[in-house]
Amino acid sequence: MNISVIKKPIITEKSLLLASQSNTYVFEVDRLANRKQVAEAVSSIFEVVVLSVRTTLSHKKVQRTGKRRMSITKAPTKKAFVTVKKGQTIDLFDITGNK
Repeated sequence: MNISVIKKPIITEKSLLLASQSNTYVFEVDRLANRKQVAEAVSSIFEVVVLSVRTTLSHKKVQRTGKRRMSITKAPTKKAFVTVKKGQTIDLFDITGNK
């Protein structure tokens, strides 16, 4: 089991809505990680039962920024939508402060 599969949680309005309504949590993961590796990493780190994992790939993006409008290339990323068993939660996504 490799813990470095998960890079960081993605905490946005949409991901918090998914977490509260359907127990689905969003993480940025390593591009080479597969669904099974992501499920094992989440279950071992947060001690929850993972029901399903869905992944999406985003391609590299070219962005123009700065006074001289220089081109910057953003690296491609991979997101994982992890659904956990009903009644279990991941505390990173709890913004109310209640436990």
